[in-house]
Amino acid sequence: MAEDLIIDKTQSKAEKYETVIPQIESLVRYENDVVANMSNIAAALKETFDFLWVGFYTVKGEELVLGPFQGPVACTRIKKGKGVCGTSWQNASTILVEDVEAFPGHIACSSASKSEIVVPVIHNKQVVHILDVDSATLSDFDATDQEYLEILVQKIGKFI
Repeated sequence: MAEDLIIDKTQSKAEKYETVIPQIESLVRYENDVVANMSNIAAALKETFDFLWVGFYTVKGEELVLGPFQGPVACTRIKKGKGVCGTSWQNASTILVEDVEAFPGHIACSSASKSEIVVPVIHNKQVVHILDVDSATLSDFDATDQEYLEILVQKIGKFI
């Protein structure tokens, strides 16, 4: 696949996901380097949706460690059960946060972040990575984002 995404910015959110997910699959399908794949996934999502921050954390021992991302600098390590990412890891479930200031124990890596969605990447019944997406807009994420980001991590999980 070419390294350019084909995205119509006038499409609905769902249509954008339906357009970008197959392109992301093509980007990662024949690449076996995890860092390269995570990098392209983060870039594709950021470019398509213009999110504030898109990136991955990888489970290493008892911490999540920052992986490839697009956006402002981020927290490097997060303990299990701490903040949105650590809670998603602990519960092995997606967390959608309309207002990060209202999330108990939120870790403010960037003061510009207003809403967030975190999706665990599960392999062999274990969380191995966390996909974290932040927006500078309150309530920017909804059931559409959750549905499609969960589909995305299921499709690309074996490549990262």
